[in-house]
Amino acid sequence: MAKKYPNILFFGIDSLRSDHMSLYGYDRLTTPHIDRFIEEDGVVFENMYSPSIPTTPGYASMLTGCDCFSTDCVALRHEGPLTDAVTTLPEILKKYGYTSTYIGGHSGRGFDNYLTYPDWNPEKADKINEVILPELDRLAEQDQPWLLFMRHMDPHSPYYAPKPFDRMFYENDEFDPKNTSLRECYSFKPFRDYFLSWFPEGCTDAEYIVAQYDGSVAYMDSCINRVLVRLETLGLSDDTIVVFTSDHGETLTDHHCYFDHHSIYDNCLNVPFCFRYSKFPYVGRVPDITQTKDIVPTLLAVAGIEDCGVKFDGRDMTKVFTEGVKQQPEFYITEATWMRKHGWRTPEWKLIEALEPDFHYLPPVELYNLIDDPGELHNVAEENPEVVKFLHDRMMAHIAKREKEVGHENPMYTNLNWNGFGRPFESSDEAYNTLHIGDPEAAQKLQDKLEAMGVTE
Repeated sequence: MAKKYPNILFFGIDSLRSDHMSLYGYDRLTTPHIDRFIEEDGVVFENMYSPSIPTTPGYASMLTGCDCFSTDCVALRHEGPLTDAVTTLPEILKKYGYTSTYIGGHSGRGFDNYLTYPDWNPEKADKINEVILPELDRLAEQDQPWLLFMRHMDPHSPYYAPKPFDRMFYENDEFDPKNTSLRECYSFKPFRDYFLSWFPEGCTDAEYIVAQYDGSVAYMDSCINRVLVRLETLGLSDDTIVVFTSDHGETLTDHHCYFDHHSIYDNCLNVPFCFRYSKFPYVGRVPDITQTKDIVPTLLAVAGIEDCGVKFDGRDMTKVFTEGVKQQPEFYITEATWMRKHGWRTPEWKLIEALEPDFHYLPPVELYNLIDDPGELHNVAEENPEVVKFLHDRMMAHIAKREKEVGHENPMYTNLNWNGFGRPFESSDEAYNTLHIGDPEAAQKLQDKLEAMGVTE
């Protein structure tokens, strides 16, 4: 009799930073349903990183178990399909009798079914539930195991927290004319038209927008609970691996990169990774550093799939409970979204090097001591040239090693149309005046009102 493998219910949530989940110690109760579901008998990886920002490389790694060198994918505007050199999770699972469904945009290769929902509209989590729940009912009727991958968009801007979640974490006056915390945000030309399209008209308080992010997470958590309840009602809980993770984190008021997910500071790199499966014999929290490339080999091990014939860059993290797994405390980080940068992260240091001028006019080299300065607020590159050189040399050695292993140049060097402009920027002024999101005509009317209030002066 053929082995029956477990189903996989995969919550691949967009833009969810782990430090804004109560599961990871956040002081706001944003994820009570996920908390309860995982903490009963699940596994939480406490230091999970998505090292290549933003979405496209994040999901590429999440669904292949490979790094950006193997996927050849680093940019949001990735050109062409995912390389044939990698095999995706649904392609692997198909060999073991699985069917697969992907719900949401930015689809991965190899799924049997692709379903969409209005993921940019308010009440995103309710909208995706309208697709998830019927599909879950359908999958429950089949004999084969299944993979159901869901891309929730609630933590992605624009943040639409419906009532009562919009006021759950905010009790002040978001229109207080004395509050100037959004002044810089409204003055940032590349993004201000976008912000004006969804911020409440006349909003002055950045903390209100942060509360909308947290409220959106809490709202999503309540909607996810409907899916978990349906799984239980269908009698599938004991035979299903449920996993939560994200493609990248989010910038709120951090580092002047407001309400987006560009930069390779830790607020963008830190994401959740946790799973629950009643037949997995271990529970608890794992402090080891993990990366998105570890997800696929870990899930395959939890599912009992061994030696699938695919070479991964990531590791099977279930081995931390059995034979131990070699730590990878230092790793390569990249961004090709609104800026093109790469760097090297160790437990103590973060090196960031710009590959071309950026629209925030940041210095070309940044160095942070993560022990003394975990918020990455004080660039100490000039005071520590020997550390900069040491980390740069480590990074370049890693790049050379991986280029040799995969047989092609680092995609950070070859994807020069990352910005949609056709060539690298020659100056920060050029980047600032070229990159733009939003409707300038609609925004101008709101901008005039804000200026009359003194909000943008």
